[in-house]
Amino acid sequence: MTQARRVLVTGAAGFIGSHVAEHCQKLGLSVTATDDLSGGFREFVPEGVEFLEGDLRDPEFTRSLWRGRDFEVVYHLAAYAAEGLSHFIRRYNYQTNLIASVNLLNQAIEHETRCFVFTSSIAVYGAAQTPMTEATEPRPEDPYGISKYAFELDLRAAHEMFGIEYVIFRPHNVYGERQNISDRYRNVVGIFMNQVLKGEPMTIFGDGQQTRAFSYVDDVAPVLARAPFTKRAENQLFNIGSGTAHTVLELAHEVARNFGVAPHVQHLEARKEVIHAVSDHSRLREVFAPPTPIPLSEGLRRMALWVMVRGPGRPVSFSNIELLKNLPPSWR
Repeated sequence: MTQARRVLVTGAAGFIGSHVAEHCQKLGLSVTATDDLSGGFREFVPEGVEFLEGDLRDPEFTRSLWRGRDFEVVYHLAAYAAEGLSHFIRRYNYQTNLIASVNLLNQAIEHETRCFVFTSSIAVYGAAQTPMTEATEPRPEDPYGISKYAFELDLRAAHEMFGIEYVIFRPHNVYGERQNISDRYRNVVGIFMNQVLKGEPMTIFGDGQQTRAFSYVDDVAPVLARAPFTKRAENQLFNIGSGTAHTVLELAHEVARNFGVAPHVQHLEARKEVIHAVSDHSRLREVFAPPTPIPLSEGLRRMALWVMVRGPGRPVSFSNIELLKNLPPSWR
């Protein structure tokens, strides 16, 4: 009997990571998962997956993942993806999103892992002209985007020096079942749903005319799982997600509709953020031929059903804000 190919999925107790681990299993892969459970939940790790709890910022823990194991592929999804908050947690941001990634890459190189799949972000583009293509010059405007772009460059340099293959994805505004709705600094869909469940107004920074292309998780995770086994994807970069833009105010009304309530919105003082963020996905469609993306109304319906069963979460406050200057009052 042929032994299943072994892969490592980081952030596998979190939102996208747990879905990628599940789709890896569907491909017949043997999956080892790791997470520090700072934002994920142990019950989200798919059954049958080997789970190792630990912090990738710790080089010794990261080294231990390879003891007795050889991974053909590393899927790196562990991160703290709070773009706005990253201005105020700069050290934590770089330690979590850059230094931890370098620790992981060092071990992948040392143990001759064949391919490294990395989830970056469209935050690397900054306030670029839309729709953003992979040829758009990255100009990240926040430490989160900077950390993601820095590791993209490091991964490419590692390929040139050591020969490790890579696939980089830049997903955006992904939502769906297993998203942490308790984090008040990120994941606007989850924030809105948690507020509705608790009978609170949905809070919007500014007038709500910011546009985003909200991406259902099932349009993202299966492609990530297949990527290292798709020859044309080797050493390539892809935008991934929905290409249909909606305003944040439209999103709030659609969330309310799915919960059967009237939209109750509270506008807060505008914060510094990219106003319009929509990506082009021509390259992804050419290489992977994915199905038509799930419409926002259907994706929200599926997530709302899951959220109503799970119930509201108590909003989590970040306990180690490094800079208070210009911090939005609602985050204090």
